[in-house]
Amino acid sequence: MYVLMCPCVLNPELRARGITRESDLHAFGRAIERCRSFGIEIVPLPCPETLYLGKDREPGTFLERLNSGDFSLILKELEEDIRDIIARKGPPLCIIGVNSSPTCGVDTTFYGSDDDGSAKRLGRGVFLDRFTDIPAIDVQVFSRYHVYLAAPLFSAAERRFNEWLSGVLARHFFEVYLPQEAGEDGCERGIDAQHAIFTRHCEALSHMDVVVAVIDGADADSGTAWEMGYAFARNIPVISFRTDFRRAGVHEHVNLMLEQSSCVVHGEEDMLKALHSPFFLD
Repeated sequence: MYVLMCPCVLNPELRARGITRESDLHAFGRAIERCRSFGIEIVPLPCPETLYLGKDREPGTFLERLNSGDFSLILKELEEDIRDIIARKGPPLCIIGVNSSPTCGVDTTFYGSDDDGSAKRLGRGVFLDRFTDIPAIDVQVFSRYHVYLAAPLFSAAERRFNEWLSGVLARHFFEVYLPQEAGEDGCERGIDAQHAIFTRHCEALSHMDVVVAVIDGADADSGTAWEMGYAFARNIPVISFRTDFRRAGVHEHVNLMLEQSSCVVHGEEDMLKALHSPFFLD
């Protein structure tokens, strides 16, 4: 299992002068950490811009700096090199690119404009566009892989379901915080233990990239609902996982407030797509 990774993720000095922010460096580090944590081999892509313009270069669009026959020849030669790697190793899991890059953008690219329109446009950069047969994901999205699994955990059935769901997420390279593994069972714990569990879960929630919340039942579990509200207030995305076919009304499954503050999914595949699993990329 390997990924093709935009080279500036591994070496930010390859980027054009002055464009790298602290948030970029954080995402780059987390993306590399995710690969290493799950044993995913990283195969760096070459950097066409560095080969053509050098390391110390000003930012610019494709039309401004790269729109030449010489650069097209570089792209062609580099594509052949990467195709040779793929022929030897088999297809990669995905390409990890960097949005807005004229060459390695995934969803957006600074292509440039011949008129007064925006220099940025939707689509891949000119290098990644040569590999449309391979799914690609922006490094900022790939770097968000810490999941808090909010769910009722008071019966054997609930706990087994949570363990199954945690296993599904782990197989898609998500690191899961499962509250039932971090708290004490039973109802005889003291005030100090209750406070410690509450503090531990709040601290974990505060550092998560996303919350997956199980909202099965005639009404959502109260603790799960609180965790969803806490996450929403901190701008942490929430995905509500509901397998229960009952509905509370024409337009709601269980609770209007919970559903309006989250993305509701009804099956394993839809949940993984909402999380941008590397196995479910377009």
